[in-house]
Amino acid sequence: MRWRILTLLFLARVGMGLQFQTLASVGDSLIVAFALDYASLGLLIGLFMAPGLILALPAGYLGRLVSDRQMAVLGLMALALGGLISALASGSTGIGVGRVIAGTGFLIINLYFTKMVADWFEGREIATAMSILVMSWPFGIAMGQVGHAWLAEIYGWRVPFQIASAYCLLAAAGVFFFYRSPKDLPATKPGVAARLTRQEWMLVFCAGGAWGVFNAAYVTYLSFGPKVLEDLGQTAIAAAGVISVGSWVMIGSGAVCGQIIDRFGRRNLVLTVCMTGAGIALWLLSYPGAGLAASLLFGLVGMAPAGVIMAMAGLALRPEVRAFGMGLFFTIYHAIMLATPPAAGAILDATGQPQGPIWLAIVLFASVIPFAVAFNFFKEGPNMVTKKTIRS
Repeated sequence: MRWRILTLLFLARVGMGLQFQTLASVGDSLIVAFALDYASLGLLIGLFMAPGLILALPAGYLGRLVSDRQMAVLGLMALALGGLISALASGSTGIGVGRVIAGTGFLIINLYFTKMVADWFEGREIATAMSILVMSWPFGIAMGQVGHAWLAEIYGWRVPFQIASAYCLLAAAGVFFFYRSPKDLPATKPGVAARLTRQEWMLVFCAGGAWGVFNAAYVTYLSFGPKVLEDLGQTAIAAAGVISVGSWVMIGSGAVCGQIIDRFGRRNLVLTVCMTGAGIALWLLSYPGAGLAASLLFGLVGMAPAGVIMAMAGLALRPEVRAFGMGLFFTIYHAIMLATPPAAGAILDATGQPQGPIWLAIVLFASVIPFAVAFNFFKEGPNMVTKKTIRS
């Protein structure tokens, strides 16, 4: 049953990546249509993450009052509504409003889908399950990189938003009719405040930081990697196709990486190898003729541990505090994700070099390692044996 549930959540969560990628894929059209610079475009991309700063903790609390299925359906519908508003916009402000609404759905989906998988797979193949779940994000992005660019070129920039919204509405219907919660979850008492132990606070901070910088680096690569290849003479569609190869490949490599961790452990060693591979791949991207090899290396090695990092959040929290803890986790994640795209765009505006934001991505990937080392320290360190609780 749990694998059928995972398949359902994977397919529904694809809509999250498909909707996110709309703006990056039609960015050049928006720059022409609304006289934007790259910093402004980066801000519109980053607005997708803005609601997480304010709403992640309240969304986590709502899990005590509303079922996971209802919250997931609400998130998918918000994702669809935001895309439709952006599609109807007559200026960058309207697009920004749509991105914020869609970003609210993105937050809810991220939080509750992660919790749902953690509930179903706690203590059994959780790294593998999380690896499969998080691969839905690059799968949706890869679909958007190829499909959105083609749709925008033929039908205009509004159509990709509309297609992504239609997919999200279908996904909402699927979750509403077919999702079921596991029967053996510990009961949560209504009206009792969620409490995290001191250890859980530290672990969530480390896990959220690792997940935030990892995804911020990935989004920077997706948004500005095509510019590097275009600067080397490739067309926009060809560059998007090459960059998308990494996202397609990581779907398989992520599941394999999760299996390796579930069977053999050694999470920090795997993360060190993979983040080194990511850095090398991004460094190679600017060399003529190396784009495809760089994208393959990026997907096969650099992005393989996505689910392993996400699984850290599940390992950090007990089931009875998982919804609130995930809210804290995604607050940290969204803070990093909100700040990064405008910073990357500003680097490109200041330097005029598409490789500039890619160097930022390399630094962000390298930052995953100290967060993972700190997670292990707080998970196993002798100074965290006590279970003193802090009221959240």
